Parts: sequence; structure tokens; C-alpha cells
Amino acid sequence: MADAMEMGVRRFGRVNWLGLYTLAAREVMRFTSIWPQTVLGPLITAGLFLAVFSLAIGPTRGAVMGVAFVQFLAPGILMMAVIQNAFTNTSSSLVVSKVQGNIVDTLMPPLSPLELVLGFLAGGIARGAFVALPIWLLTVLFAGVGLAHPLWALTFLLLGGAFMGGLGMIGGIFARKFDQMAAITNFVITPLAFLSGTFYSVTTLPPSLELLTRFNPVFYLIDGMRYAILGVSDSSPLLGLAVVGSSTLVVMALCWRWFASGYRLKS
Repeated sequence: MADAMEMGVRRFGRVNWLGLYTLAAREVMRFTSIWPQTVLGPLITAGLFLAVFSLAIGPTRGAVMGVAFVQFLAPGILMMAVIQNAFTNTSSSLVVSKVQGNIVDTLMPPLSPLELVLGFLAGGIARGAFVALPIWLLTVLFAGVGLAHPLWALTFLLLGGAFMGGLGMIGGIFARKFDQMAAITNFVITPLAFLSGTFYSVTTLPPSLELLTRFNPVFYLIDGMRYAILGVSDSSPLLGLAVVGSSTLVVMALCWRWFASGYRLKS
């Protein structure tokens, strides 16, 4: 009787804070326990991107949006690392659990669908933040960038982790095996990341391609971080906040729905 009353109270808004904390802590420990792969790896990749483009372009390359090309490139490299790691953390956690058959250990505890979403999301956002700080320090040393708008940087960092962490949950729930997850990454996530103005200003594109790019939420994450670090951007950061914020809410709603129904999780 007491258990039924406890569950009834919890359904009407009481949060299982211990369960939520435990799930979030597990997701964070998944990547901190292998930090050379999850933190050092992206740092080396970012350094290689900056070094290769700097050597390939050389000092003769003109400025983009009033800043040197390597400085223009740095915020995009940082945000790409954030979103890729946030996506990887949530998607790999779910796919590995499903393939190994222990997803039931996550679904059986008294966690609501919203608590499951927030727990997985905490790991994705944390991994993105862990990667962002050393890469930003690298860009400060290597490209001489600063931080023009710290609050905007924090906002787009959290939004980027939440949006791509949510997409990672969607991919992880939908995929039943590793090759399906690889297909989602290769044919959906990678094009979204690379065709987002990371390596160029979208104003240089033909009008039709520029219009298409402006429907890509990742473009606003890249552009927003560029505004936060350099103070220049192709679009208003307020517009980026609105687009990414609304896109994140849609993604979170779908994650909640799939956890609530058990779609591709309980069968």
C-alpha cells in the first residue's frame, strides 16, 4: 500500500532525485573513465584541423568576416567537437545497452520517461563541456582568439550539448545494431555538422544553398559560438537561440515519447 502511494505521489510531479543523479553519474563516468579517448582524442583532432588549415591556407589567405581565417575557423571546430561528443555519448550508451541486452537495467528502476531523458542528457552535455574547455584553451594559444560574450558561449554550449545529445538518444533508440548507428552518423549527423558554415561564411554560398543552410539548426550553433568567441556572425544570436531552442524542445519531446512508449526498447 505504501509503495502504491509512493508511486502515485511520484507520478504527480515528485522527482526521483536519487535515481536521476545515479543515471547522470553513470553517464558521466562512462566517458571520464576513458578520458584519453573521450577528451584527449578530440583535443588532438581539433589541433590537427587548425594546424592543417593554417599550413594549407597560409598567411596569404584573406580575412573572413573581418577576422583571420584560422580565428574564423576556431569556434566552428570547438562547436563541432561539442556536438559530436554529446551525440556519441548518448547514442553509444543506448546502443551498447541494447546490443548487450542490459537495457532492462536502465528501464526497470522507478524512473519516469522525463527522468530518463534528463539523465542521459546530463552525460551528453557534460561530455561536450569537458571537451570544449581544453579545445578553447588550445584555440586561445594557437589562434589567438578570446571570448567576446561569455554568457552566449555558455548558452550555445549547453544548447549544442542538449540538441545533439537528444539526437543521440533518438539514434540510439532507433538503431538496433552498430551498423545502423554508423549509418545514422554518416548520412545524417556528419552532413549536418560539415554543411553548417564551419569552414566558410554562408553568405558566400549561392542563394538556394544559403537558404537551405539556414534551415540547419547546427548552423546556428556554429554561428552562435562564433559570435560568442569572436563577436561576429552571419545571423543574429537571438534568432539562433530561438531556432536551436525550439529544435531542442522538439527533439526532447520525441525522446520522452519513445521512452514512455518503450519504442524499440522493450522488444
